[in-house]
Amino acid sequence: MNSFLCQLSQAVRVVLGALVAIVISLGGLSAHELTPAVADLTFEEGSYSLEVELNLEALMADIGPDHDDTDDSPNKAEYEALRALSPADVSGRFQQMSDQLLSGFDVSVDGVRSAASLTSFTVSDEPDLELARTSKLTLNGVLPEGASGLVFKWAENYGPIVLRTATDGDEEGYAALLAGGEASEVIKVEGQEARGLWAVFVDYIGIGFEHILPLGLDHILFVVGLFLLSTQLRPLLWQVTAFTLAHTVTLALGMAGIINIPGSIVEPIIAASIVYVAVENIIFKEMSPWRPFVVFAFGLLHGLGFAGVLTEFGIPSGQFVPALIGFNIGVELGQLTVIAACFLAVGLWFGKKPWYRSVVVIPGSVLVALIGAYWFLERTVL
Repeated sequence: MNSFLCQLSQAVRVVLGALVAIVISLGGLSAHELTPAVADLTFEEGSYSLEVELNLEALMADIGPDHDDTDDSPNKAEYEALRALSPADVSGRFQQMSDQLLSGFDVSVDGVRSAASLTSFTVSDEPDLELARTSKLTLNGVLPEGASGLVFKWAENYGPIVLRTATDGDEEGYAALLAGGEASEVIKVEGQEARGLWAVFVDYIGIGFEHILPLGLDHILFVVGLFLLSTQLRPLLWQVTAFTLAHTVTLALGMAGIINIPGSIVEPIIAASIVYVAVENIIFKEMSPWRPFVVFAFGLLHGLGFAGVLTEFGIPSGQFVPALIGFNIGVELGQLTVIAACFLAVGLWFGKKPWYRSVVVIPGSVLVALIGAYWFLERTVL
């Protein structure tokens, strides 16, 4: 008992010391995590409309896709200056550079570039300067008589964008996550032909996998924390099974609209879950009896995070089940890939060494806890 208390005290001191160091070194920073823009494309007789929700200040400050957070960009100071402006002042600044920024939008109809014009834009009045602000741009263009297909892309340095079209009856909507500079498929003006269950299933496996690798850094770190506990297969299987069952349940419930918890609550707790599993790795040499249950509880929250992503991306009309199952399988494949990479990197070669815990597990878990703690602070107080 005394030995356990000593280990607990030592682990707590390590993590608390790390937290203090983070607060001291990062306390003056404000962080705005960059997320993909979302564009909704609609067709009317003789015209099309593109409504884009995005972080306008990040675009104006030329913070490109190489940075996941505005704090990581050399243009951080310019972004923060824009972020401090009122919505009216941001609008005025945007008016001055709108031609330059809108030149990065590329819409082609039947292979011919279409001159889309800006018809409206709004800048949301976000009262908390620590949160990224969302703006909305609406572009309209003319569809020539007999036009059949449209292709959209925007500049590479604008980052990723989710492009969606509305569904109507038996017609199938288009949905894709495009990297900056990547062109969409040809989107039929008269509506996409409904895809079969298998096609939707396969597409959403890729979407789920991509959400883990490379986009889901917090989920990757949580899985790394699960792996670090032990190189033995049984503890890992217990944890992965508990995590999988949990996030499958809340992913389905979240997509069905039965559970809806704001990301402002879910995201900090996901970061806290990373810290927890890392601290347990430091305290215990083997899996505690309650670990699978705690992992299950955290998995419920991660599932809500997955649901938020999938809701933003959208599910084709009438294809809820294959899209949901495919996305979930993609997530699982992504997580298994992370585990396999960890095993091949350290577990296979060093897992049975007597120094594995002191050299790999504890330092690795401290690093995971530090990153998770920073994300928690970033999502709550920074």
